Amino acid sequence: MAIEVLLVEDSEADAALVEESLEDSKLKVNLHIVQDGVEAVNFLNKQGDYQDVDTPDIIILDLNLPRKDGREVLEEIKGDEHLKRIPVVVLTTSSAEEDIYRSYKLHANCYITKPLDFDQFSRIVASIEDFWFTIVKLPPRGE
Repeated sequence: MAIEVLLVEDSEADAALVEESLEDSKLKVNLHIVQDGVEAVNFLNKQGDYQDVDTPDIIILDLNLPRKDGREVLEEIKGDEHLKRIPVVVLTTSSAEEDIYRSYKLHANCYITKPLDFDQFSRIVASIEDFWFTIVKLPPRGE
C-alpha cells in the first residue's frame, strides 16, 4: 500500500526538490502538493476538487504560505478530531525561536529548517522519508 503524503509548499523549486527526492524512494509514495493554506485545508477536509483524495498518512508543512499561514493550518489540523492523528512535519525557512516554540505548542511532530544547499535539502528529505516511512509506525488511516 502506498504512503499518502501531503506537501504544503508554495515554493515550486522546493516542492520539486521534495518530489525528486521521493521519486528515488524504495517505497511507493503518493505525493500530493498544494501551494497554500486554503488549499491544504480544502484537501484535508475533502472539499472542492479534493472530494476523492485519500487522507494523508503524513503532512509536510511550510509555515510561510499565501492565503492562509502554515501556523493557522497547523492549528486547524491539530484542533480537528479527525485530522489531529496525522503527523505534521514542519519544513520551513524560519529558524526563529518563536516559530519553533509555537509549532511545538500547536503539536507539530517535528520542526526542520530548510537548508539552502541542494544536497543538504535532498539529505533532509531522505531523512524524513527514512524516519517517518520506515522506522515510525504511522497511525491507521482514518476517514
